[in-house]
Amino acid sequence: MISIIIPTYNEGGYLDDTLRHLTDGLPADGFEIIVSDSQSTDDTAAIAERYAGRVRLVQIPAGKKRGISQGKNDGAAVARGDFFTFLDADVTVPHPQDFFKKLLAEFAKKSDLRAITVPMRILPDREIFADRFFFFILNNVYRIENNWFHSGDASGEFQMIRAEDFKALHGYREDLAAGEDNDMFRRLAKRGRTEIFFGERIYHTGRRIRKVGWASLWYLWIKNGLMVKFLNRSAVKEWDTIR
Repeated sequence: MISIIIPTYNEGGYLDDTLRHLTDGLPADGFEIIVSDSQSTDDTAAIAERYAGRVRLVQIPAGKKRGISQGKNDGAAVARGDFFTFLDADVTVPHPQDFFKKLLAEFAKKSDLRAITVPMRILPDREIFADRFFFFILNNVYRIENNWFHSGDASGEFQMIRAEDFKALHGYREDLAAGEDNDMFRRLAKRGRTEIFFGERIYHTGRRIRKVGWASLWYLWIKNGLMVKFLNRSAVKEWDTIR
C-alpha cells in the first residue's frame, strides 16, 4: 500500500483540486490519502471531510507546535502503507495511477533504493521562461546529488520513502523550521540510495515564487540548505506561510 500524506495549514484554496485529482485518478485498493492538518482556520478541514470515504483527516492536537515537519510526522504516525508519499497541497500528480506504477517499479528494480523524488515544473498555464530555466537547474542539481554523488537531497513538494526507513529515522526533524526535506534525503542516503526519477514529474502552483521572486527564493534555499548541512540547524525560526 502507498500512503499519500498531505500536510496542510490554511490550504482551502488548493486542497479540493488536489484531493479530487487524486481520488479520481487512484483506485481505493492499494492507496490511502491522509490530510494532516495543523489546526487550519479556513475551510481546509471541511474540504478534507467531504472526501471522507477516501481521505482520512488528522489534526495536530491543540497546543502542539505547528509546522511542516509536525504535520508530516503526525500523518505518517497513522499511515499503514509500505511507502509514505509526502505531497504538498498545491501539487498535481499527472495520471496518478501510471505515475505511481512507474515509481513502484523503480523501487522493485533497486532493493537498496530508500526514497524517490521527481522533477518539478510550474503548472503549464502559469509557467514562464524563468520557471523552466530555474527548475531545469534545480532538477539537475538533484540529479547530481542523488543519482551521481549519492549524497541525498530533495525538495518537499514530493518525496516517496520506504516506510521502514522513515520509521527507522524517526521521521522528519521537528526542530527544523526549514530544510527538513533536504535533511531527510541526506539521512536516507546514508542507509542506501536516493534518486530523482526523470521518468515522471509533478506540477505545482509556484505561489511562493510569484510572491518573493526567484532571486529571493534561491537565496533562502541556499542559506537554509547550507545551515542545515553544516551547522545542523535552519537559518530561519519560522517558514513564512504564503497562501
